[in-house]
Amino acid sequence: MTNLLAAAVVAQETEEYKPLAPDTAELIFGTIAFAIVLILVGWKFVPAIRKTLEERTDAIEGGLKRAEAAQDEAKETLEQYRAKLREAQLEASSLRKKAEEQGAAIIAEMKEQAQAEANRIREAAKADIEAERQQALASLRSEVGALSVELAGRVVGESLEDSARQSRVVDRFLEELEGRARSQEQISS
Repeated sequence: MTNLLAAAVVAQETEEYKPLAPDTAELIFGTIAFAIVLILVGWKFVPAIRKTLEERTDAIEGGLKRAEAAQDEAKETLEQYRAKLREAQLEASSLRKKAEEQGAAIIAEMKEQAQAEANRIREAAKADIEAERQQALASLRSEVGALSVELAGRVVGESLEDSARQSRVVDRFLEELEGRARSQEQISS
């Protein structure tokens, strides 16, 4: 065994040692192995990597496009919302004006009705007053007539029981009274 070692040492010493120059067998084996790995990577892994990169690129670009589309849709929705809000505000304003106009019309109508009712009550009161006045005049006429007939009967000394005569006397007396009242009104006016 020692002989073998010694022979290996002697053989190494006789060959010139070059640390940067590889052994030819190793160089050939390494080159073939590198080519096989390169072919496998190019054949199997590069298309898969490219496919994955393309899918990522499509996903990112598609996501951006979808985001832009969603943003555009959101802007359109916002504009529609604002337009509807403006329409609602205009409609509310219109309804408010319409309600105010209707309120004013109702108030005016109520005032008219109140005025008409007041006029009706006033006319009814005038009619009642006139009716009561006529009734009072008739009552006064009959009482004054009866008293004047009785008084005249006492003054004249004769009975004035005849109703036709009594009516004539009463009517003449009242006409004289009314004539005097009118002449006094004309003088004071």
